[in-house]
Amino acid sequence: MNTALVCGLIILVVLAVLLLAGVPIAVALGISSVCAILPIMDTGVAVLTGAQRIFSGISVFSLLAIPFFILAGNIMNKGGIAIRLINFAKVLTGRTPGALAQTNVLANMLFGAISGSGTAAASAMGSIIGPIEKEEGYDPNFSAAANIATAPTGLLIPPSNVMITFSLVSGGTSVAALFMAGYIPGILWGLACMLVIFFIAKKHGYRSSTKFTAKEKWNIFLQALPCLLLIVIVIGGIIGGIFTATEGSVVAVVYSLFLSLYGYKSIKWRDLPKIQKESAEMTGIIIFLIGVSSIMSWVMAFTNIPALVSSGLLSISNNKYVILFLINLILLVVGTFMDMTPACLIFTPIFLPVCQALGMNTVHFGIMMIFNLCIGTITPPVGTTLFVGVKVGGVKIETVIRQLLIYFAAIFVVLLMVTYIPQISLWLPSLMGYV
Repeated sequence: MNTALVCGLIILVVLAVLLLAGVPIAVALGISSVCAILPIMDTGVAVLTGAQRIFSGISVFSLLAIPFFILAGNIMNKGGIAIRLINFAKVLTGRTPGALAQTNVLANMLFGAISGSGTAAASAMGSIIGPIEKEEGYDPNFSAAANIATAPTGLLIPPSNVMITFSLVSGGTSVAALFMAGYIPGILWGLACMLVIFFIAKKHGYRSSTKFTAKEKWNIFLQALPCLLLIVIVIGGIIGGIFTATEGSVVAVVYSLFLSLYGYKSIKWRDLPKIQKESAEMTGIIIFLIGVSSIMSWVMAFTNIPALVSSGLLSISNNKYVILFLINLILLVVGTFMDMTPACLIFTPIFLPVCQALGMNTVHFGIMMIFNLCIGTITPPVGTTLFVGVKVGGVKIETVIRQLLIYFAAIFVVLLMVTYIPQISLWLPSLMGYV
């Protein structure tokens, strides 16, 4: 039997058994990868090779951006920016049908981009806007669905840790290019959901009674401006060549720390040890995942598994659009039971060669993959953002899922646009000279 096929089957079977047994995914990845190379080398050599790959996989300078962006996000999460962004979004949405839900969408896009976390956005925005919506007669299930459906937009709108992970595993794709490429797809996701909200709200008569004076609007803008400047400074500095993504992550930490301690005065020095501890724990999980996934990437390259998968998919059809549709379906299914980081680490080496054979730009593929996996965060059974949104919304998952179906339809339309219209992802990076 073909060596690549044997190794691929061993990885799939061992990984599936370990995951079903409840073994943590990082440990399962490492064990299954080492088991896959046992047929072609001695046990001692296989274990030593695995250890070497873990070290080389995490010994990458660009990975320093991940812990710093996580720390910056945690500081900002605790730094009182949520209510300021919500007020700013309320000014932008005005008194349109479903204005509070529309506010939730804009606030999720802004807060998610700053914090780099869909679950943080769903939790912060849902817990603040949800009660206000209830007071104004909004159906709690409608409110929760709007919050859940749009929380992942911040994972596409930079800065985004999963884009840094993709950059590493794809062989050094430009982080700045990926950051630029995420803007339009993320904004289109939000706009599609806002369109859904508009029609539902108009049907049920959901309108906001809040009206701001010109002075109030100006004060709200001034309060939100320091938060918004974080995105401008970090992303502007990266694309302007002033600093790298890694250096930009440090700038984000310094800025968010200064703003929270001395600007908004929303956190104290005594709060920092807890924030640092939470950030270190999250970083440890992600970095360990990246390390063990390096073993799997090496095994795949050594045994030529991606070429086997590529030839298998291309044997089904030589039509580019059919192949991309199949890849989307697989990634959508994968996203329903696997977190974004491990899914990105596992499936990028498998599908990237296929898409490159079809002439697809690596940046375009990266955004398509991340878009798919973002959808997975709001779908059961492992949709972390879904469960957080349900909890803060005080509703049942079965009733919210029914409300979410129309949002899924709108999001899938945007996914197909992102997949089949490359310029949606590539226009801004090409404008900046990155692709």
